[in-house]
Amino acid sequence: MNDMIRVALVDDQALVRIGFRMVLEAETDIEVVGEAADGHAAIAMLERIRADVVLMDVRMPGLDGIAATRAILDSPQAPRVIVLTTFDLDEYAFEALRAGASGFLLKDARPEQLLQAIRAVHAGEAALAPRVTRRLIELVGAELPVAGSGAAVSAGPAAGALGSLTPREQEVLTAIAAGRSNTEIASELFLSESTVKTHVGRVFSKLGLRDRVHAVIFAYENGLAPGAG
Repeated sequence: MNDMIRVALVDDQALVRIGFRMVLEAETDIEVVGEAADGHAAIAMLERIRADVVLMDVRMPGLDGIAATRAILDSPQAPRVIVLTTFDLDEYAFEALRAGASGFLLKDARPEQLLQAIRAVHAGEAALAPRVTRRLIELVGAELPVAGSGAAVSAGPAAGALGSLTPREQEVLTAIAAGRSNTEIASELFLSESTVKTHVGRVFSKLGLRDRVHAVIFAYENGLAPGAG
């Protein structure tokens, strides 16, 4: 079926891959198209097959999930990557988000959370609930480079791109950086959720951002979020 979500599993633990496969193959809109036990094998696998979403473990022997994510996302028509980790304080997972991953998920997430994350990422959203986004902000926000620091940035657009945003779109970006959901932004700005969704889409398009994760990173890098710089 053309509308099937093609998922690749990358984890050095076979039992973890089996567990994920059992959950995913019970769904009518998801198929597992390949498995790999380390980063090198993942890169080679994705040169042979097409995947829409990759579930990527962080800590693996050989090439770790960060380097593998960076290499995979540097290829044409790259899949989206959801980083998997055992610990929610894993700094390596946050580095993988900076490398371009579209989400962050704990390995002990409930099946419905895993499925929701895959579908969200496939649809162009982020696999981070607002609660997790806030935690990301708290844990690594102060360490992200700000505009003019001379540090390399990973979110993509330069600070000058901010000039393309309307005042309302800048308000929406700031709210995203604060970890607000679309519902919360709508309530704060007295807008409908559909209008907020439209503004979010325009912000991503104008700034060349993949999803909410990278919007948060961009906001911190350019001093737009609480605590940035």
